[in-house]
Amino acid sequence: MNLPFRTLGVSPNAWTVNDAIADITRPQKPPQPVILSTETKTLRLDLAKAAILVIDMQNDFCHPDGWLAHIGVDVTPARQPIKPLNNLLPELRDAGVPVIWINWGNRPDLLNISAGSRHVYNPTGAGVGLGDPLPSNGARVLMAGSWAAAVVDELEQVPEDIRVDKYRMSGFWDTPLDSILRNLGSTTLFFAGVNADQCVLATLCDANFLGYDCVLVKDCSATTSPEYCWLATLYNVKQCFGFVTDSQEILTALQKSEE
Repeated sequence: MNLPFRTLGVSPNAWTVNDAIADITRPQKPPQPVILSTETKTLRLDLAKAAILVIDMQNDFCHPDGWLAHIGVDVTPARQPIKPLNNLLPELRDAGVPVIWINWGNRPDLLNISAGSRHVYNPTGAGVGLGDPLPSNGARVLMAGSWAAAVVDELEQVPEDIRVDKYRMSGFWDTPLDSILRNLGSTTLFFAGVNADQCVLATLCDANFLGYDCVLVKDCSATTSPEYCWLATLYNVKQCFGFVTDSQEILTALQKSEE
């Protein structure tokens, strides 16, 4: 008698089981190879094993009423990725590439945030730091569930997108991101967001250390830091941690794969 199988887990990291058998072969998704030009090499990669991480495109970093603007930072550069992301993300979704939004969103009690981390964002202790209300609208700085930690309205999110709160510059530190990516079977990661030289780079470096293949999407990333920080980021990604491309090259690769 053939017993029906049921699926446990998330494809492709899933088993099929019944009363007698556990099939742990984990059938893979059909390959979706594309050819992508980068600034150093031409890549042949599998979109079925790819994901895009969009980091910190949130109000506190990108909105003129957010926390960065409150402390005197010109957030105009941080808004530059909005348009190219709006062009790229729908095409990646159509190709089945998961979109993962990684926003800085602390616990309300800040119990997992050290004094040293709090000092970075409030060096005198008398300013508006982590968890404090913004004078303009009362939103609590970098707090999960607040306006401050929400993705800017100009970027469309869809229900199928994945959201991860982070608590440090790296999206991997003390978060479920690595487990999520391994369940998705993602080995190639596209990186976008702000600030390129801080949270984006820290997350990309950790991804490289964990064995992921890393591709920084240049026009979908930006920084409010000085220009030399941006140039150093591009240099270090290409020299040590992965590859650099732009959204148009990805769109071209997607188009050619459909021909």
